[in-house]
Amino acid sequence: MTKSLYATMRAHPDHKAHVAELLTALAQDVRAEPGCVRFVVYTLADDPLLFHVEETYRDDDAFRAHMGTAHGRAFNAAIADLVEGGASTVVFLDQVA
Repeated sequence: MTKSLYATMRAHPDHKAHVAELLTALAQDVRAEPGCVRFVVYTLADDPLLFHVEETYRDDDAFRAHMGTAHGRAFNAAIADLVEGGASTVVFLDQVA
């Protein structure tokens, strides 16, 4: 069964472009992971400082592998001073239909 989630983070106003660059690089790395099914980064139309990332992995093992990647750890360390609260907020999803 796939593992799906979304992550949100609000960039500090003076760091929006840097967060976007970091997310773009992260997306390239995550999409290359063998267990990645979907990794899409958005900003909200009415709140451009809020980034929304939709992620789906093949299964729990693929998600665990994703969590252990060097690029994921580097991204999380890099955003610590760039986003509100120092990290993203993650919400896990259960598919209904």
